[in-house]
Amino acid sequence: MEGNENLSSAMRERGLTQAELAVKVNTRLFCAGFEGTVSDRTVRNWLTGKTLWPHIRQRQALEAEFECSVEDLGFVAPAQKRRTSNEPEEPVRRRNFVTAAAGTAASTVPLVAPRPTMVGASDVLRLRRGVDALVTLDQKRGGHGELERRALAGAEEALAMQSRAASQRIRLRLFAVAADYTGTAAWSALDARQFDRTQSYLERSLYLAGMAQDPVALFDVWNMYAIFARQKLDFSQAVDAANAAQVTAICRRDPMFSSLAHARAAIGHSHLGARQAALRAVGYAHEALGKANPGDPRPSWISFYGHAELCAMTAIVRDRIGDPAGAEASSHQALSQIPEGFRRNRALATTQLALGQLHQRDVDQACDTADRVFTLMAGDPLPGRMRSLLGDFYRDLISLAPKSPTAREWGDRYRAEWSRA
Repeated sequence: MEGNENLSSAMRERGLTQAELAVKVNTRLFCAGFEGTVSDRTVRNWLTGKTLWPHIRQRQALEAEFECSVEDLGFVAPAQKRRTSNEPEEPVRRRNFVTAAAGTAASTVPLVAPRPTMVGASDVLRLRRGVDALVTLDQKRGGHGELERRALAGAEEALAMQSRAASQRIRLRLFAVAADYTGTAAWSALDARQFDRTQSYLERSLYLAGMAQDPVALFDVWNMYAIFARQKLDFSQAVDAANAAQVTAICRRDPMFSSLAHARAAIGHSHLGARQAALRAVGYAHEALGKANPGDPRPSWISFYGHAELCAMTAIVRDRIGDPAGAEASSHQALSQIPEGFRRNRALATTQLALGQLHQRDVDQACDTADRVFTLMAGDPLPGRMRSLLGDFYRDLISLAPKSPTAREWGDRYRAEWSRA
């Protein structure tokens, strides 16, 4: 049975868990004078498609909460029997018709006024699906020019809709979507190591996230700032950005986000040589992740993060603090769990594994592992961030084993792959 992706996207877009949506729907039912009977299980049935058409009062509450029709939220009305000519009309419909007819005799105003062009939740959901598609593309290939251009076009479309009629809630959601698109462009530029454009996009995304009053979008920007600062070798700023991500409201609600912020801080501390601070932050990251519910609705961009990615980040920390054996073990743990579709992530984790092996002086094994990166990314240019990490491997390789035939052979292949990229 297929799930209700529209409702799931709407919940992710607002950062709602199943329990939180149940509370919101029940609150609206109570305010309307009805008993609130929606539970986590009710919402789960909506999400899995087990319930295709909720009770009318629940439908009304959902429409009020998301400001769109239940059809836009992915619900499907059951097929109804065609009304025969001798069947009586529903009383409400008949009353509406009589009222409209009486009004026609007294006025020349058309019965059906032109509907103003408004932006609704369905428009936001459509734009959100565009973000999700770009995230999927990034996971397979990494940052590149076409991804960046499509992200900027999506942001422009979202902002252009601000000139049309919309409720205040929809306007905030449009700013949030624009922030996500701009953040995607920033991530693409960062992955390609185009730092000037990255800085510009991150500043713009931070502004839009603030306009949206969206803690998830704010977290996303600070998370990218932490990566950006690390790539620029400004490790103090990387820690500061990770701490800024940690104090966003979403970290108080969802330990998954808190775990990621701690992991970013751990990497920054490890580069600063703060061994105990790095290990403490890694411990906090693992602890928080253990409390997270993997099934809670979240934005698509954080789908990369889980135990596998945390192991990959732990490998970076372990290697930087002088524990290459621990780094190798963590990399193996990561690669055993990173999904096959996350090709760029698997290639980065494989490079980190090669570094851990090299720093244990296992040159032949390290070169063999690093070779697998080119196989993983075959058919696409290596993203700039990956080329940089492979450059770190090559520099350490010629430093530790300058006369090794295996090292020279690997260096030849590295230069050939670099020229093709």
